[in-house]
Amino acid sequence: MKHHLFKITAIIFLTGCEGDNNGGSAMTETAADSAPVEAMQETAPEAIHDLVALPGMEDTAPKITQKTTVLMRTGSGDISIDIFPEAAPNAAARFVELVEAGFYNNTPVFRVVPGFVAQFGINWRGEYPAWQENNFDDDPSLFALERGTLAFAKAGPNTNSTQVFINYVENNRLADPQFNFTVFGKVVTGMEAVDAFVPVGDPNMGLDQGQLWNDGGSYLDSLEDKPVMIESAAVLAAP
Repeated sequence: MKHHLFKITAIIFLTGCEGDNNGGSAMTETAADSAPVEAMQETAPEAIHDLVALPGMEDTAPKITQKTTVLMRTGSGDISIDIFPEAAPNAAARFVELVEAGFYNNTPVFRVVPGFVAQFGINWRGEYPAWQENNFDDDPSLFALERGTLAFAKAGPNTNSTQVFINYVENNRLADPQFNFTVFGKVVTGMEAVDAFVPVGDPNMGLDQGQLWNDGGSYLDSLEDKPVMIESAAVLAAP
């Protein structure tokens, strides 16, 4: 099993963590629990987003003219997330694909590090574990990892799969080429619900990812302190 995660020490670094107790990926998948919906794409002559180019990338970052909006219902409240395919095409496409596949429904926010990130994206049910090894290639990191932005977690170059983190603070150091974490979306409403996610498990690494992938239901039932759950995630239909 490949283990995707990143740790905090004196600096942030990336590791495969084959021997770590927290095996697994650092993302979540959630899908709609309602009727099929279609992505809402908006095109406008002016920018339609709140993303900020990384320092030095102002002339490189593309103009953002499209977005897809995802509504995520969680135990701490509803969260509206705008996904920007022009900011990170591979990551945006995978996140929407996972949402539409129902991957993130009824999954835990398994890692919450106040002042750093909240992480989700493990589903142990049915065919969903196969997504863990379904990697996609990195996108260039062009936009700032500001509070409320989303990026995929990974274990090294081109190992993105299902796990996603939301930044609690500006984490631009994660855009350094040795890490290359890439912003693909941003929370536009409901950041108070993200702030209310409950830290569980290890203060830095959260819950045991290996146990979540293997038998997450039994593992969660065994916990005295329960994580906030993502109840559903859906791509909003066009009005």
